Amino acid sequence: MLQERQLTYEFVSDNSTMFSVESMCKTLDLSSSAYYEWKKDIPSQRKIAWEKDTKLVLKEYNESKRRYGSHKITAVPNQNGVTTSRNRIARIMKRNGIKSCICKSYKPQTTRSDHGKRVALNHLNREFKTNEPCKVWVSDLTYVPTEQGWLYLTTIIDLFDHSIVGWSMSEDMTAENTVMKAWKMAKRNRKPKAEMLFHSDQGVQYVAEELKKEFRKANVIQSVSRKGNCWDNAVAENFFKIIKSEMIDHRHYYSRFQAKTEIFHFIEVWYNRKRIHSKLGYRSPLEFMELYNQCAA
Repeated sequence: MLQERQLTYEFVSDNSTMFSVESMCKTLDLSSSAYYEWKKDIPSQRKIAWEKDTKLVLKEYNESKRRYGSHKITAVPNQNGVTTSRNRIARIMKRNGIKSCICKSYKPQTTRSDHGKRVALNHLNREFKTNEPCKVWVSDLTYVPTEQGWLYLTTIIDLFDHSIVGWSMSEDMTAENTVMKAWKMAKRNRKPKAEMLFHSDQGVQYVAEELKKEFRKANVIQSVSRKGNCWDNAVAENFFKIIKSEMIDHRHYYSRFQAKTEIFHFIEVWYNRKRIHSKLGYRSPLEFMELYNQCAA
């Protein structure tokens, strides 16, 4: 219907030298006032483009569960060949009263390292970029509050594509139920390369003898942050900032099972497969790895 009205308007406009509005209306048995009223309702190209962009913004915003701000929402259409500016996206978001739900600041928690055990050197030395997978993995552990008590989340991240290659959730902080479970999952998902670096803080779980035996078997080099320096393990800390600011801080968990279910979905469905990262050229870890495999083939 909109196209028909626009075509009629174009016909009248292009032939204005031949037909006056009054004669055209007389021929069509219409009043000229009805024509001018109809003409006012024709949406401009600018309005049509604005409505199209608004639909796109609302789609990406809702699919991200209110996590994306203007930077990431702008990146999605630009990658798909639809050029738009961040300022325009920001105006649309403001006009519709929406903004990213990420608002809380995250303060990294330093790990207690008064276990008295010998730790490895800091071989990573804050070199957080790698040019291929399985060259450096980083790991850390955090706490998730529930009404049933703490849930302990351990993650292992490949620095190449920032994907969570291994993780565990446990009700205690033993090395067996935290780091060891995450390590075994990571090995199933991606085979560690010889002399790969495994970096962590000085937590007691990471100096466990059973973990060191695993490293020796896999010919993996252990690397450990300096005491009380969370920035030496910034990428692992940053993931906890992401999951807490995008989900955990906005939830109240009545049970550990509820927390486990939502964390699983966040890691495996959202973070690894869909969430775009600025450091990956606004691609998800899955997309980044697929691109790498295509180039390597």
